[in-house]
Amino acid sequence: MGRYTFIITEKPDAAKRIAYALDSESRPTQKYENRMPYYTVRRDREIIVVPALGHLYTVAAHRKGRDHYPLFDYTWTPRYMAERKAAGTRAWVEAITRLAENADIFIDACDYDIEGSLIGYTILKYACGGKESTAKRMKYSTLTNEDLENSYAQLLPQLDFGLIEAGLARHEVDWLYGINLTRALTTAAKNHTHKYVTLSTGRVQGPTLKFIVTREKKIQTFVPTPYWKITVHLDIDGQVIEAEYEKPAIETKKEALTVVEACKGKDAVVETVQIRQFQQPPPAPFDLGALQAEAYRLFHYSPSRTSSIAQHLYLDALISYPRTSSQKLPPSIDYRAILKNLGTMPKYNELARDLLSRSHLRPREGGKQDPAHPAIYPTGNAPDAKLISSDFSLWDLIIKRFLAVFGEPATKQSIQATININQQRFYLKDIRTLEEGWTRFYKPYVHAQETKLPEMIEGQTFKVKELALKDKFTQPPARYNPSSLLRRMERQNIGTKATRAETIQTLYSRKYIQNERMAPTDLGFEVAGILEAYCPAVASVSLTRELEERMSKIQTGNEKKKSVLEEATGILKPVMLELQQNEQMIGEQLGAAIIRTQKEQNTIAECPICRQGKLMVIYSRKTGKRFVGCTNYFERKCSASAPIPQQGGIAATRRSCVTCGWPIVRIFRRGRRPWQMCLNPMCPSKRKRE
Repeated sequence: MGRYTFIITEKPDAAKRIAYALDSESRPTQKYENRMPYYTVRRDREIIVVPALGHLYTVAAHRKGRDHYPLFDYTWTPRYMAERKAAGTRAWVEAITRLAENADIFIDACDYDIEGSLIGYTILKYACGGKESTAKRMKYSTLTNEDLENSYAQLLPQLDFGLIEAGLARHEVDWLYGINLTRALTTAAKNHTHKYVTLSTGRVQGPTLKFIVTREKKIQTFVPTPYWKITVHLDIDGQVIEAEYEKPAIETKKEALTVVEACKGKDAVVETVQIRQFQQPPPAPFDLGALQAEAYRLFHYSPSRTSSIAQHLYLDALISYPRTSSQKLPPSIDYRAILKNLGTMPKYNELARDLLSRSHLRPREGGKQDPAHPAIYPTGNAPDAKLISSDFSLWDLIIKRFLAVFGEPATKQSIQATININQQRFYLKDIRTLEEGWTRFYKPYVHAQETKLPEMIEGQTFKVKELALKDKFTQPPARYNPSSLLRRMERQNIGTKATRAETIQTLYSRKYIQNERMAPTDLGFEVAGILEAYCPAVASVSLTRELEERMSKIQTGNEKKKSVLEEATGILKPVMLELQQNEQMIGEQLGAAIIRTQKEQNTIAECPICRQGKLMVIYSRKTGKRFVGCTNYFERKCSASAPIPQQGGIAATRRSCVTCGWPIVRIFRRGRRPWQMCLNPMCPSKRKRE
């Protein structure tokens, strides 16, 4: 093999797409090196396209072992040397090194963001023998043939060192916080319980847990306040309409009874009718956070699941790069070409034709920008094969949002009628759509509740059918769900668009929080309390935000990586000393919390057989497998047991099977939608399905 061009990509799917796009006959040859697939491409010169498996290099301590801390001496090293689970990446690193030996031109074609830039940089630097200084850069936002061809034809002369420096700083700071704090908590608990349980925390994880714990404390200490609400049912032309009293919350029962007494036996008179017309502008294009929020609202997908599906759609060249914070759609993406391609699909034909008939196409954009990528948009490509339901739903949502941003404002009409009943005023409100505008393009995802009030004129009189006085109590603040917590993280500027969903998932996997409406476990409360007591700086939102802002400035050259690392280390050193000095007390607190949390999370429900024991998740000492069994099982008082999936989380639902009365549990598995099942292996409903 003579001299050739070496292109490194982030994942095998991306390597395949790039190889097919760049090959002059769209028929690259797939080969294998040490079981790693790569492609040779025929063009004006030979090209080999080589995939990584995400990060092949990571930060690791110089000193071996996992029980000692603090650690401030680190290096970048292959993942297979630092992580047991990454042993398989060794073959890839060695294969990449061999394939790079005779190359004379190197191109980084990893995703154009902080993580992708760092992946390409570390491979070129460590696996390819220091080629990071001479390598060129491909920048693209979709994996369509056209975009990849243009990216190769217009190579950037060097790597994106601003993104790389920011990525190095972020990984090193997060490693310093994560490894030290995690080891401090884990070691303290292990020394007390003599059992190993990973208890992680970090620069972003700590403040995120604090949000949930602070909210839970407000809920638990909330004192409901009574108030009264009055509504009246009016008979308007045979239609019964409910009107609300002008005060939505009446503070004393005496006042409420006075109003009711004044209205008894009186007719209702229309005092005023106010009609206002207004325009509702189209929505902004999706950035990743907005897509995650909308997918949760519509489909109940967790943020991490939405990210995973969006990544699949991107690798299939169906949408643009999803990990973006931009709400901008530049004309360079060629709106008309995308709409023409969408118009070839029956589902979008009519809507696409409507937009293409217009002389000007101007999207309504939001204020957020991302220098690396535009907002998320469909490429116009059709799937190569039928998409599974979840992938299709998200793809359809992205297409409909793209169409909607080009729509006209929707014209709405608001009507408010003031109803006078013996000088007591009630309100009737109505919003109706006069012109659909952009909402026609966003169906069925438009969120609109409209009522249809009958026509009314001032002075008109109606009979009162019913007067209702309701006792109410103020409600505590709602618990976070995955979507609302992610939005809180965005507003507070902690974490990144690529890592926030992963942080939330980690809180679940560490058993710090439970349920979709997030409640901290005993362990979560204890970890948050320890951070607040011994290292409040770590749980500080302001400190985390400040570090985020400084790391973002590295990207633009307004901050130095060295100074950010020095400050982060300066904050961390006294924190670690405090944790070491209080290790025994911390271990006692954590050990007790671990036991309480494990017992709480493993308890499913009362045993439906003996009615005395509890059904719990039990691990067999013999096989290591888990099953559900009664707590009286080991005392030979009850034989109730049931098999359960060996992977994923399991949670009680407090519901019983309508067929057999056994408990129903909820199963969680990463990357899949949660599902529910009756625990009874002999349930008649299961036999019926079989």
